[in-house]
Amino acid sequence: MAEDICFFNKETLIIKPPKKSPLLLRMIVLVFAMVFGVYICSICLKQLSIQTMTRFQSIRVIARPCHDTKLLEIPYKHYPMPETFSRAECARNPVRFFAILSMQRSGSGWFESLMNSHKNVSSNGEIFSVRSRRENISSIVQTLDKVYNLDWFSSASKNECSAATGFKWMLNQGLMEHHKEVVQYFNRRGVSAIFLFRRNLLRRMVSVLANSYDRYAKLLNGTHKSHVHSEEEADTLKKYKPTINCTKLITDLKEMELTTSKALAYFNSTRHIVLFYEDINRTKLKEVQEFLSLPQMELTSRQVKIHNGPLSDLIKNWDDVKKTLIGTPYEDFLRSDY
Repeated sequence: MAEDICFFNKETLIIKPPKKSPLLLRMIVLVFAMVFGVYICSICLKQLSIQTMTRFQSIRVIARPCHDTKLLEIPYKHYPMPETFSRAECARNPVRFFAILSMQRSGSGWFESLMNSHKNVSSNGEIFSVRSRRENISSIVQTLDKVYNLDWFSSASKNECSAATGFKWMLNQGLMEHHKEVVQYFNRRGVSAIFLFRRNLLRRMVSVLANSYDRYAKLLNGTHKSHVHSEEEADTLKKYKPTINCTKLITDLKEMELTTSKALAYFNSTRHIVLFYEDINRTKLKEVQEFLSLPQMELTSRQVKIHNGPLSDLIKNWDDVKKTLIGTPYEDFLRSDY
């Protein structure tokens, strides 16, 4: 026993441990490894569950339908503080900003007169027809700010009681040229776009040519009128029948279509609604009022349509036009009557 435990020599005391079984040591190491592994796995699973729960919560927030939240309405509710007058008791009433985007002789004047018959709508006309207001993007923004601050005065201005304010903007009045900056402005200021186009582009062409002729002829007692308020005035202007250049007719119609498509593509990211002149009725006008969150009213206009009836009665070289369009995608324009 003594020799198993220790022995002495002259200089050193050596203690010799008792022999242990290798199997026992291996078992101890294995048990330790298993316990440590279970501990590490439990920590990892806990962290993973927390991350997964966070991710699912994030997805649920992102996937929530946008129309269910009132926060998205905030950019389209405005409380202007005009410099030129006080909104008085209407200061706490929100105002919606809009712009009617259209092309000449597409019914925009008639549509705007309908909108202005609403007691809470101020649509201020074709303000960018003045070239100096659209010289560059700076002058455009300056004009827009004045309109949407309610400091732009016209015969249609409702001032402090406006619930929606805007104007009419033709595509060829700097809108397409500066579309990127205008889109940014609309989205930043919460401006809603109302597109108004004409389905029958041939009728639009007739109206454009007749209106251009009357600028010089001034058939109504020496005055030029783009819009009339009586059947007698309409009949007088209707007597002029334009001659259409059939050589360029298809090209001109395609160009009008392309311009419309470009405008819709440019402003696709804005809050907008698309209307067609031929479709405007009580139902559509109700949709527009809902679009602008306006109290519903019966909208009326004093304007009288000039070029109604069949196109064969309105175009001087009707047979040539008919021959040009038959068999083309524009053949339907010949038959529509409204």
